[in-house]
Amino acid sequence: QVQLEESGGGLVQAGGSLRLSCTSSRLTFSSYTMGWFRQAPGKEREFVAAIRRNGLAYYGDFVKGRFTISRDDAENSVHLQMASLTPEDTAVYYCAATDGIWATIVSSYDRWGQGTQVTVSS
Repeated sequence: QVQLEESGGGLVQAGGSLRLSCTSSRLTFSSYTMGWFRQAPGKEREFVAAIRRNGLAYYGDFVKGRFTISRDDAENSVHLQMASLTPEDTAVYYCAATDGIWATIVSSYDRWGQGTQVTVSS
């Protein structure tokens, strides 16, 4: 049962930017830590970024300052601003929610969207 909806994916050239958004008509984001994960073909799903209810943010090591996660609880939305994209960033990006303690672990999240494809061309 899909509870989250992602948008904003697409095709972009290397060095470009994209802004992913996540919304829900079923979930009240203010009650959850929100995360972004990604999965490339043949690879495991990996942590990209997360933001707690108090605004504390975490990022995967590979992000290296290129991505910014933000939340707008009034709009019930979460965003991932991505810059300086490389072909290695090509993946399906998923939005997820957790009311658990661990913000950076895939298994901590039990509410997921269907994902949005991000493709970065060289």
